[in-house]
Amino acid sequence: PSAPRHTNRLINEKSPYLLQHAHNPVDWYPWGQEAFDKAKRENKVIFLSVGYSTCHWCHVMEEESFKSKEIGEIMNKHFVCIKVDREERPDVDKVYMTFVQATSGGGGWPMSVWLTPDLKPFAGGTYFPPEDGFHRVGFRTVLLRVAEQWKENKDALLESSQKILEALQHASEIHVQGQESPPPSKEVMDTCFQQLSRSYDENYGGFSQSPKFPTPVNLNFLFTYWALHRTTPEGAQALQMALHTLKMMAHGGIHDHIGQGFHRYSTDQHWHVPHFEKMLYDQGQLAVVYSRAFQISGDEFFASVARDILLYVSRDLSDQVGGFYSAEDADSYPTTASREKREGAFCVWTAEELRALLSDPVEGATEGTTLGDVFMHHYGVEETGNVDPMKDPHQELKGKNVLIARCSLELTAARFGLEPGRLDALLQECQHRLSTARAQRPRPHLDTKMLAAWNGLMISGFAQAGAALAEQGYVHRAAQAAAFLRTHLFDPASGRLLRSCYLGKENSVEQSAVPIQGFLEDYVFVIQALFDLYEASLEQSWLEWALHLQHMQDKLFWDPKGFAYFSSETGDPSLLLHLKNDQDGAEPAANSVTVTNLLRAACYSGHMDWVEKAGQILAAFSERLQKIPISLPEMARATAIFHQTLKQVVICGDPQGEDTKEMLHCVRSAFSPNKVLMLADGDSTGFLYRQLPFLASLERKDGKATAYLCSNFTCSLPVTSTQELRGMLSP
Repeated sequence: PSAPRHTNRLINEKSPYLLQHAHNPVDWYPWGQEAFDKAKRENKVIFLSVGYSTCHWCHVMEEESFKSKEIGEIMNKHFVCIKVDREERPDVDKVYMTFVQATSGGGGWPMSVWLTPDLKPFAGGTYFPPEDGFHRVGFRTVLLRVAEQWKENKDALLESSQKILEALQHASEIHVQGQESPPPSKEVMDTCFQQLSRSYDENYGGFSQSPKFPTPVNLNFLFTYWALHRTTPEGAQALQMALHTLKMMAHGGIHDHIGQGFHRYSTDQHWHVPHFEKMLYDQGQLAVVYSRAFQISGDEFFASVARDILLYVSRDLSDQVGGFYSAEDADSYPTTASREKREGAFCVWTAEELRALLSDPVEGATEGTTLGDVFMHHYGVEETGNVDPMKDPHQELKGKNVLIARCSLELTAARFGLEPGRLDALLQECQHRLSTARAQRPRPHLDTKMLAAWNGLMISGFAQAGAALAEQGYVHRAAQAAAFLRTHLFDPASGRLLRSCYLGKENSVEQSAVPIQGFLEDYVFVIQALFDLYEASLEQSWLEWALHLQHMQDKLFWDPKGFAYFSSETGDPSLLLHLKNDQDGAEPAANSVTVTNLLRAACYSGHMDWVEKAGQILAAFSERLQKIPISLPEMARATAIFHQTLKQVVICGDPQGEDTKEMLHCVRSAFSPNKVLMLADGDSTGFLYRQLPFLASLERKDGKATAYLCSNFTCSLPVTSTQELRGMLSP
């Protein structure tokens, strides 16, 4: 490539998204005091553009507008232009997305917002085409109109921005009303189940028609609902809804049948044509959900999907020092000679390509059958492509096929006169060949930023899968990533987490000149990961670190007046709103997960004030939980755990003894949402014994590994058989 004609301040940043814009003709600034001071000094409007590196429409707006010399000149003349990576600064993103959603009725990325020099928003939207069209005003027009309004009607804009800010502050407040207590769990759980049932797609699974998102929070809720209502028709229905959704997703095009892992979401009802980016947070949560599906059903299919996700992450999203990268892009060059990227180019196939790669005859099948015939039938391949033109507005997938398992193994086997076991081996051979062929294509962009929160979700994925599938290698990978966090995203001097670090030159790990401090979600997801890792490994140092981080989270984010935790620290003057996220979306809200974290922390430490805090969070969100719990399914699930009281399952035994291992396997292989596991190994100097003196009174019975079921540190009679233990674990 020729030398870039323009270079702006973003060249000094570490974020892959900001670096993508470092050679735009726009005079971009990162979010910070230099830009704020310039806007005040020159009395200019700030144009804030927020996105992320694997966002398809962010790429489109850059190509059309931010690379345009003419539009760049307008932006530089009239505005101070700031670029923000929403994954680095979720706090900034959330403040201005709250404004855009409130004033336009929608939201998304790229987000485009115009602010006064003191950072108050007065106009905003998402993607704008460069020029005016039939249905929407163009970006150039908006820029010129805003500049003119600022020149002619500045006072009116300032007044309007102040009123908007006051309204947003009022509307976004979440606090306890009077003496409110946690809402009753039965009512919250039943309402959430009914609301999910109404939105459930009985044919294809999932909870909308289209687009369709994986929503692990919904599936985890349904598993917990089943566990608490196993013998009722509603419990059976909840389980069926979750398992059917997981099967349809795994068969669909949202699942990468050649390269493993899951794409972001499906554009259609059938889980067929996805938006092709792959996000770390999806892989982490889905690994957990598929592992739980295996625990509950015993169906090896779900275990194989969990392994498939973890293979993808180990191979393609793993830093060699142990951390996990953030995402892979949807867009890539179709060939090494291409000048233009296309969405899905790395993943899709023509029928002709498949026939050429899979031309071998299949012995024992119907005469004349090739590997290609079998594979193309099973995965719904059509000669002219299998993508509905309505789902391909830019014609990027014309003539291409997105693989989707259209038949069961049994039906495909019968069609070609094969045994199902033989067919499975043939399909694996085809997948291996196609994987090798795909490796010759230009890869999509990899966002090598490493975020504490998302690494936490992925550590939980490896740890929970390792425990449920009895795969020690996964537990080891989780521990390696946790050690990475402790080295690169934790400041031992202050005891605080950092938000992000980056892949540097020669595979080094780099940090920004001024590191970004961790947000609430970083603490919450890392604490959850460390509890999961302790239960999978029984290494007490992870427990000790989790409890330290929980104390730090309380200190930095707790709202002592209105209860619950703020999403970011309250001391940053550049943040106009201090928010508490009230929606479990692609990731669960931090306050939702922290309810269960606090209950687990109390079980491992004896600090009962954490149970009180958990109740105060539920009280703060009580109105939302009772009216629309479908917006907070993870918190609804936590409400049940709060009222049920967590069971402390204590195994007394030698960690290396076969009888102890058998008991631990029994606990880990069962899905029990309201338990914590701990090992009493007899070492009274260990961290756990110092935290929980009652452990010293528990003994092995007849010299065998012995299990106790404790509630609020009061224990049941001891049991020494796995059969009795299994009975104790069901809610």
